[in-house]
Amino acid sequence: MAAGGLPAESADEQARGGLWAALAGLTTRGRSFLAAGVAAAVCAFVLGQEDLLRVGLLLAVLPLVCTVVLYRTRYRVTGSRRLSPGRVPAGSEARVHLRLDNVSRLPTGLLMLQDRVPYVLGPRPRFVLDRVEAGGKREVSYRVRSDLRGRYPLGPLQLRLTDPFGMCELTRAFSAYDTLTVIPRTEPLPPVRLSGEAAGYGDGRHRSLALAGEDDVIPRGYRHGDDLRRVHWRSTARYGELMVRREEQPQRARCTVLLDTRDIAYAGAGPDSAFEWAVSGAASALTHMLERGFSVRLLTDTGSSVPGEGAGGFAGSTQDSSDSAGLMMDTLAVVDHSDGGGLSRAYDVLRGGNEGLLIGFFGDLDEEQAAVAAKMRRRSGAAVAFVLDSGLWTHGSPERGPVEERLRLLREAGWAALAVSPGASLPELWRRAGQERSEAGTASKGTAGGWS
Repeated sequence: MAAGGLPAESADEQARGGLWAALAGLTTRGRSFLAAGVAAAVCAFVLGQEDLLRVGLLLAVLPLVCTVVLYRTRYRVTGSRRLSPGRVPAGSEARVHLRLDNVSRLPTGLLMLQDRVPYVLGPRPRFVLDRVEAGGKREVSYRVRSDLRGRYPLGPLQLRLTDPFGMCELTRAFSAYDTLTVIPRTEPLPPVRLSGEAAGYGDGRHRSLALAGEDDVIPRGYRHGDDLRRVHWRSTARYGELMVRREEQPQRARCTVLLDTRDIAYAGAGPDSAFEWAVSGAASALTHMLERGFSVRLLTDTGSSVPGEGAGGFAGSTQDSSDSAGLMMDTLAVVDHSDGGGLSRAYDVLRGGNEGLLIGFFGDLDEEQAAVAAKMRRRSGAAVAFVLDSGLWTHGSPERGPVEERLRLLREAGWAALAVSPGASLPELWRRAGQERSEAGTASKGTAGGWS
């Protein structure tokens, strides 16, 4: 049995134990026949009834013969599993396609196909296959759905064999399995333009010129395929080899999405909790910024950065955007609360500067952590913060004073800071953040890394 691209294994190779183990597969009907046969045989011996003895032996032997025949049956079947898609947003459905091939020269009997799935994905799927001819195949499918993000194993696939009389059932389990990744929900965000973007190079790209004038040319050696019209003859004469002008290189603006995962910063659990809103918001921001042409990375309060490779740990400049998004979405699918109590490790990562746009999703911030978050703004260009108040999310009664004080502190440091209430629309908050950045106007003019 093959699943997820693993090598196929024959079903008979999966049998474990001897004939005594096969006897454990007797169905209720088989056990009833066996018990009735033994009882009839005992009564026939006591009463001296030979006809009753024959009936008893027939009832007792029939399930035993079915068990032996079924145990010695050697079906060679292979199977495969295909997920469509293998990565699905929470609340959406994925379809699992199963294929069973009979590679033996004999037709199979009645088969029951069963796939093991976690309970959060739905009921365990079962399929009855009446008969598979020699060299034949059968294809079935089922749907799975989860409102909770995570990585869920599918499999191993189980094949249940039964005899025509229904006296015995044997199960062959296979080791191969696949993994379904349920990523956070994402919402399309509206484009919000700030100054500093170059028309024609994407909303998040700036032109980095390799020359400032004819006298400031930075040439490079000629490479096969270069346009001869780009040959710089003055440098060629100077260096004694063919030199060409370097082209203007599009340089992606950078964006860091910071997700606060501290356990003490959030209260409540479940799909509608504040933490899940923050994770979903981070996923939406990552997807949007990658689509706008930014080089993006995901950063958590623990200091861990994803993807952690490429230009300064950012994705999108040296990696394909879809692969980068998939890697970060896989991380958000399994991200959980951290035991840390502060944001200092994330601040240490941002101390290098030149971080471009910073988008933060924070839980509750005390005075000390709000001060740390405020200092992060100095290490980046534009900065936007979404602050979730646990009191409002759990009890519907926000601590208005402390929350407003934290927002004021962030705004004084240059953040566009907004409080997030339960059920808030991220696209609407995104527009409000853009308006707040526009009102800041000249305060952020000229900083690196505008956002869109």
